[in-house]
Amino acid sequence: MHSISAVILAGGEGSRLRPLTKHRPKPLLPAATTPILEHVFDQLLEAGVTDITVVVGYGRNRVQAHFGPTYRNVPLTYVTQEKQLGSGHALLAVESEVNGTTLVVNGDQIVESQIIGDVLETHDTDSAATLGLLNRADVESYGGVIFRNEEVTDIVENPQDERPYRFNAGVYAFEPEIFDAIRTAKVRAGEQSLIDAITELLESDAHVGGVISEGLWVDATYPWDLLDVSFDLFEAGLVAGSHDENVSDSATIHDSAVVREPVVIDADCEVGAGAVVGPYVCLGENTTVGSNTVVEQSVVDADTRIGDSATVIDCVTGVGVTVGDGTVIPGGRGDVRIGNRVFEDEYLGALLADRVADRGGSTYVPGAVVGPETFVEAGATVRGTVIEGTEVRS
Repeated sequence: MHSISAVILAGGEGSRLRPLTKHRPKPLLPAATTPILEHVFDQLLEAGVTDITVVVGYGRNRVQAHFGPTYRNVPLTYVTQEKQLGSGHALLAVESEVNGTTLVVNGDQIVESQIIGDVLETHDTDSAATLGLLNRADVESYGGVIFRNEEVTDIVENPQDERPYRFNAGVYAFEPEIFDAIRTAKVRAGEQSLIDAITELLESDAHVGGVISEGLWVDATYPWDLLDVSFDLFEAGLVAGSHDENVSDSATIHDSAVVREPVVIDADCEVGAGAVVGPYVCLGENTTVGSNTVVEQSVVDADTRIGDSATVIDCVTGVGVTVGDGTVIPGGRGDVRIGNRVFEDEYLGALLADRVADRGGSTYVPGAVVGPETFVEAGATVRGTVIEGTEVRS
């Protein structure tokens, strides 16, 4: 194909990542210091895509304002999914915008260009669809595919049985009949699903192919996953981790500070005297790390201020957070409550959502989740889930 068109499904909120998605959609959350969706764009372009349509919904104005009409000279067309009624419903929104073979990927998962390229190379127009597959063990958390003799025979979301599933990477090449399949497939829980549409193709005896790839696939389902996503990008070489490449020229690092690679230190950051940053630290744009402060294994978003003599380990922050002088986030495992669920023994020192203001001298119990606009009084102990706008007293 001389021209390769792709559709990115980026209309969802990412509710399981709240409170980080309170004010922005999951595709704009940072993987290292770069929005997840920007990584998706980069991998599509690396695979030779020449035209991109983005389905937006929740937070669509922020997505469009961030990226504008083009990305690295490739045109971006935005189509709005007015209500988030499933992945199939999202793809239907672009039916009038596409013609012929269409590559479809998710805008909130990072898929290496090798997987995309393998799908494009394998697909031919005799197949209604071609799926990118991986050899991974955790299919029950996502989706499984029964794949024999280069043919998909079944596709199941969150499979629970013991059949030999391949992992569904969420990379698809579709022919136009996918749109009728979406419309024909049964609506479940008020949503139209791409998985159900592919099942409809299989039941109509259309040929659905697949290809097993070895490229990187990473996803952040819960807030602490942003740590693993960034670390996986370091390990895969998608964030190089070397000082010359990943410390911005406009960053200021004191001569007595220690930077332990791999790290990413973005534009206009400042690291003070005697500070230790890294390993596995991502400092977003315009972040300040105070004197004699230690930051390890953390994703720190833009415009954050970490004071003097603080300790920040296994931490995820939102935008505009203040961590006061002498505050200790010691890191390690803790129980994390997300909504009505408690996740036991997760590595999360603390999650501080947008514009949390910590006045210093505080201590965070591992697993603490602090909602946006929260004020933490000096000397407080923070544990559990703190809702938005709370004042935590010492």
